[in-house]
Amino acid sequence: MTSASIAGPEALSADATAALPTATVSASPIDTARVRDLIAQLLSALGEDPDREGLTDTPGRVASWWNTFLSPDTAATATCFPEPHLSGQLVIVGGMSVWSLCEHHLLPMNLQVVAGYVPAGRVLGLSKFGRIAQRHAGCLQVQERFTRQVAGEIAGVLGSDDVAVAVRGTHLCMSMRGVRMEEARTTTLHTGGRFDRDPLLSQQFLTLGTGQWRAAG
Repeated sequence: MTSASIAGPEALSADATAALPTATVSASPIDTARVRDLIAQLLSALGEDPDREGLTDTPGRVASWWNTFLSPDTAATATCFPEPHLSGQLVIVGGMSVWSLCEHHLLPMNLQVVAGYVPAGRVLGLSKFGRIAQRHAGCLQVQERFTRQVAGEIAGVLGSDDVAVAVRGTHLCMSMRGVRMEEARTTTLHTGGRFDRDPLLSQQFLTLGTGQWRAAG
């Protein structure tokens, strides 16, 4: 499988996701009481009074959010349906948007996901694409690894490498800090199987799957 990243308008380079460790949903329960105390300490360190009106319940709300965010639903299984007569058809699922957190700055990133595959005797339930994306977004992440993980799980469920995933990310760590470029977008692409071997198939996926991104600007 092949990965590429586009950071900014034109720059294209091979990424190094193969060297990255696999992020997993936290296996340990979230210590919400500890998180609540730490948020209260953070407010104090920032010169705020955590006991003042307006902030009294803030540590609890933040702790509750962290618990929810880092505990995505892992119970749902990816369901495949037999379709023995399908062959060579390109299936694209787009319009998926998930929120994750940059593990370098703990700031949000919005990830727009498009997935495509070529059925080989069975198809994957459409809602499962969104669930797969949500599951891998529910942790501290980087976009490059997220793209590879989504593609890898889809390929594993289908039992085929004929999978392509493109992700367009808006990163607050770039738009509200550092260079503060609000219009900056990062695009990552991970392809495998026939998408690597067939340039026409790959181009069809990019044209059909990411056309909505170009329309949005």
